[in-house]
Order: sequence, then C-alpha cells, then structure tokens
Amino acid sequence: MTNTLEKIIADKKINIEKYKKAFTIEGLKKKIYSYKNYLNFKDKLKKNEISVIAEIKKASPSAGIIVENYDPKRIAKQYLNSGASCLSILTEENYFKGKLDHIDEVKKEVRLPVLCKDFFIDPYQVYLAKSFGADAILIILAAVNENTAKGIYKVAEELNMTTIIETHTDTEAKKALDYKNAIIGINNRNLKTLKTDIKTTYDLYKVLAKHSGPLVCESGIKSEKEVEEIVKKTKINNFLIGESLLKDLDQNSSLLKRILQITL
Repeated sequence: MTNTLEKIIADKKINIEKYKKAFTIEGLKKKIYSYKNYLNFKDKLKKNEISVIAEIKKASPSAGIIVENYDPKRIAKQYLNSGASCLSILTEENYFKGKLDHIDEVKKEVRLPVLCKDFFIDPYQVYLAKSFGADAILIILAAVNENTAKGIYKVAEELNMTTIIETHTDTEAKKALDYKNAIIGINNRNLKTLKTDIKTTYDLYKVLAKHSGPLVCESGIKSEKEVEEIVKKTKINNFLIGESLLKDLDQNSSLLKRILQITL
C-alpha cells in the first residue's frame, strides 16, 4: 500500500520538471541576486526564550481544508503582532494547496524570516525557493536518500540559507547530527501514517541533545501546557506550530502569546 509521503513525492517529481522547463538555474541565480529582502532565519530563534515558527497553510492531508478564506498576508501580520520569531509557509501545491508566490507576497508585507515548507527532493528546488524569497528550506530525511540530502544541504549552504533537517526516527536523528550548521527538527507526525505522538520528541531528544545548533519540536502541539511540559523535560525551546494556531485565528493569536510567556 502506497503511503502518503510516497504519493506526495511522486507528484513532486512531476511538478519539479515543469519548473525546470520554465526556469533555468542561471535564471534563478539572477533573480536571487536582484532580490534584496533576505533575513537570517536561524539567528531569529532565541537562545533563552521560547521561539515559535508559526505556520501558514491552507490545507493538509491529515486535516483537509484548515482555512477557508485563505490570505497568507493577513495570517502573517497576525503572527507578527503576536510575537512569532519566524514563519513557515507551505508551498506544496497538490496536498497543501500552497504556492511559492505566497513567500514573496508575505515578505513584501511582513519582516520575518520565512521557511519554504515543502518536500525537497532535488537541489534545484533550493534555487527555486530562494528566488521567491525563502530564507530557509526543509530536508525531510524520510523523503530522500543520504546523497540527495547532502546535495540539497550543500546548495543551501552555498546560498547562505538556513536548513532544517527533519527527523522522525532514531536512525534519522543519528544521521541528522552530521549536519553541523543546521537546525534539527523533530516531527511528531509520522508522514507515512499521518499520526502524531509527542512522545517522539522525548525519544529523539535523547539522541539530539548533543547537537550544537537549535532543535525544533514540530507538529501535534495543541496547548501551552504541552509546550511547558516539553520545555521542562528537554532543553528544546523552539516550536513549529501550524494547525492549532490556524483553526481559529482570532482566538489562537492569544494562544501564541500564552506560549511565548512561558519561562525557561
């Protein structure tokens, strides 16, 4: 039986080929050179306070449509006013209903670093993401082999972009430690089954505690109490949160504020 991640990757390969026909790497490099609105994503994560990477997405395979009247700029402004350190913008088109254009649109209105949240399986995508204004990219170790992951990471380093290396298993966590300059993310969601389990963070932290860079807890966070518990049991103080903030934006900007009031 084909799992969700395999379906997404199969479609992503087709999508990338379309972009390659439209934009050469040389053309993307010229666009990158002329773009003047880049920010340092990694440096925005605070060392002694809670940092939230607030996610902007219209839909997901697990939740369906999350935001009916989807306006990335409006959501970004709300997150900025509530104290988010960075933004994560879903750009995958088929399953998350995203667009690369949303990054550029948001960055014209809001001065926060942006993670291009997508399924990176080809180094070409790094040039593409940066050409639309992305400050950071994501490498999901479950989605690529080791050589491809290293190739994507190398291009991101050359382009002076932050990389988040995403892990879900003990094996992936051990491999992630090789990426010295990266942020390492622990995804509580199994991308093959779409189930979430906060226990993943506690299990993988045992492996990742030795990483010199920032660690990020991703997915499944529903309340400030969960954040407080993770902070107490680990030294993780960075959280990527999406659905809990998006499902009721008017109320959940206050959830973001309550999370940011937690002391380390």
